[in-house]
Amino acid sequence: MNNNLDRYDWDAIHASLDAKGYAVLPVLLTERQCRDMADLYQDDSRFRSHIHMARHNFGRGEYKYLCYPLPPLVERLRTQLYRRLAPIANAWCERLKLDQQYPGSLNEFLDRCHTAGQERPTPLLLKYGKGDYNCLHQDLYGEHVFPLQAVVMLSEPGSDFEGGELLLVENRPRMQSLGHVVRPGLGDAVIIAVNQRPQRGTRGDYRVALRHGVAEISSGSRQTLGIIMHDAA
Repeated sequence: MNNNLDRYDWDAIHASLDAKGYAVLPVLLTERQCRDMADLYQDDSRFRSHIHMARHNFGRGEYKYLCYPLPPLVERLRTQLYRRLAPIANAWCERLKLDQQYPGSLNEFLDRCHTAGQERPTPLLLKYGKGDYNCLHQDLYGEHVFPLQAVVMLSEPGSDFEGGELLLVENRPRMQSLGHVVRPGLGDAVIIAVNQRPQRGTRGDYRVALRHGVAEISSGSRQTLGIIMHDAA
């Protein structure tokens, strides 16, 4: 299976991110790649940290942060996604008049993170069972934040699990919050805004804050791969 991201319409992805704060990349991974990645969850040697959400009031369920070196598939996807998303991130910075520009390659950006003490890898595998959920949150781990990340569905909705929709909530200034419900299929990736995006208004662009979470799993087991670009302090 060709995981090269050049096959997607990136103008349409950019437009969707501008309009809604998320975009779907259908069938980024094959079923075999999804199952192999999900099976990796059992190998504790591949992870640096294991989090039980209930202990921290994050929700219910668990996740594990991968350690370096990342699995080759995760490393390749992270590198390719960053390359495609950096121009969108820079366009957002320009629209929001932020004094921030992202370099063209992931290695250059990670050098920036590591120099600032953000050296711990953040790609992770998440696992939910019946009754589990993830509260609305933002994945911020230090001074340097890349504004876009990816969630890849490793389980088959309707077969492996029911419920568990991806939730995104936009907090708009002087307006009521707006929610989005996303139902990715097996192997689909959803690109989401990490913490904010620009929104065109009558007086120019303004900031919309975003949080994301996962609705309660009504049955079965749901696993996902999260690909965050910035490392953690």
